[in-house]
Amino acid sequence: MSTPENVSFLSRQFKLAAHFYLPAPNSPNRSGAAIVIAHPWTSIKEQSPANYARVLTKAGFICLAYDAAYQGESEGEPRYLEDPAQRVEDIKSAVTYLTSRNEVNKNLIGVLGICASGGYAPFAAQTDLRIKAVATSAAVCVGTMARRGFDKGTSNMEILKTQLENAAKDRNSDVTGEKVPLVHMLPERIEDMPADYPDSFRDLADYYRTKRANHPRAPNVCLPRSWDLMANFDAFAWNEMISPRPLLMVTGTRAATKWYSEDGVAKAKEPKELFVVDGLTHADLYDKVDHAGAKIVEFFGKYLV
Repeated sequence: MSTPENVSFLSRQFKLAAHFYLPAPNSPNRSGAAIVIAHPWTSIKEQSPANYARVLTKAGFICLAYDAAYQGESEGEPRYLEDPAQRVEDIKSAVTYLTSRNEVNKNLIGVLGICASGGYAPFAAQTDLRIKAVATSAAVCVGTMARRGFDKGTSNMEILKTQLENAAKDRNSDVTGEKVPLVHMLPERIEDMPADYPDSFRDLADYYRTKRANHPRAPNVCLPRSWDLMANFDAFAWNEMISPRPLLMVTGTRAATKWYSEDGVAKAKEPKELFVVDGLTHADLYDKVDHAGAKIVEFFGKYLV
């Protein structure tokens, strides 16, 4: 993988920190094709995006990975806010940045969204025609997750009601000064994980709370007011608008979130593809990227170049 250049670009009023990767030496000529790589919820560019950038740059693609507004090294207050509208704007602003680079063919820009960004990337592409191809890995729609939970066949509405009450308290704290705790998405330490912790969250903790990906700029917390921004968001409702541009959604046979990718593909028109990697969980797709990465390279090589 080429050593990334530290760059920045504006997304609305926020300055976002990013890594710009040129193709690796002796890689195939992709005619200046470039991929925006957008990270999961509570994550940063140094985690799963860097893993996919390694695969894509070896295959000859230019890559841009960045920290979303309110996260990592990027600007945005209050910190750790998850705002779907801003997250989608970040993707579109990343595309704008790529059009400013002489190395990039402005007609050959694709997007790869991971986890929550696997919802934001298709949503952005529905209306941003500069995005010529869309791929996702372990996709999740944060709105659907707020309403229905992580696993298929569940309802989260009672829990969501409590989350929205906390969101209201959080907003009121701007004038009351009452401190509302951040939401800790995962245990602080892997040793603190309860014995009865759900497998889907244990999967995430095994990634974020171990040496696989633990990082001081990714504390896996979220501001309570995020939930009233996420609760009625629907990433895939208008996936048909992506067509005739192609959509690839990658998931794993053991991913609790597999049904999100199935739903996203079902709501899209051709050309579309669901690619399922045997034996992998949701978090496995963050760093066990050989099979997923090879498929994504094949996809962008076919449709983007």
